[in-house]
Amino acid sequence: MPADEAQDHHHDLSYREDTAPVRTREGVELYCESTGEGVAITTLNNFFFSAPFWREYTGELARHHRVISYDLCNHGRSTRLAQEPTWEEHAQDLIGLLDALEIPSTYLIASSASTQLARDVALAYPDRVRGLVLAGPVVGPQGMRRHRMLQRAWLRTLNSYGMPELYSHMYPEVISTDMNEETRTPGFLGLRESFLAMSTPEELNNGLTLAQQGDPSPELLTRIQAPTLIALGDDDILLGPTAGHELAALFPQGRCVIMPKAGHVPFLDEPEGFQEIVRKFIDEVEAHV
Repeated sequence: MPADEAQDHHHDLSYREDTAPVRTREGVELYCESTGEGVAITTLNNFFFSAPFWREYTGELARHHRVISYDLCNHGRSTRLAQEPTWEEHAQDLIGLLDALEIPSTYLIASSASTQLARDVALAYPDRVRGLVLAGPVVGPQGMRRHRMLQRAWLRTLNSYGMPELYSHMYPEVISTDMNEETRTPGFLGLRESFLAMSTPEELNNGLTLAQQGDPSPELLTRIQAPTLIALGDDDILLGPTAGHELAALFPQGRCVIMPKAGHVPFLDEPEGFQEIVRKFIDEVEAHV
């Protein structure tokens, strides 16, 4: 992305006021956007994203598929509960959402921490998942220690210094060298505005705490039957290309696509390229259904 583009670049994070919340379980209603028609693709927020954020990264996909984006319980426009949901409850919410929307099965696009949620849903509800796209996964071929150490460091920064300092801490770790050099200060400031608008400190605190929980075992991945695509930037802080291919090999139907010079959230670097990779993957899977 050229620097002059980044200067004018602001995410549209506005919520659709005509969108009715969807009830997923007792006492929980989720904000949800559905765009396009056809085979369903559902995006899973990591704890830094809101549903509107995905519009910019799924517009091309929505021309060929039905794209569902929603806010997790306790985040964005969805229900707030006194008790932070567990991974199991987040998985139940997704299935409740699919039931309410009458979607028998869907592809899941997950990023960073939400790749753990995608894994759990594929294991617990295999018949509801047509395929997985794990962008910048936190599940790894050796386990998840490095990711959890990063999350703990981010949590300490958040609780000691607040959201703007957390953003400054995370930015050079998550954003690729290329994007950093190309977009410079305007890119940093534009994304910071979105980052600060999408979450509260409490939401991030709860999310980062949850992200350190759950079974980290790579062996779980060998049980996932859904076709799985690892979309990995070769400038990802967590996994290099070698580990990405090792990770894909754990899945019975896994493959890894390396996105050159992209960072931990590879679709930020190449929105069009990422969507083309996803569309090709879905076309190939659907051809064999």
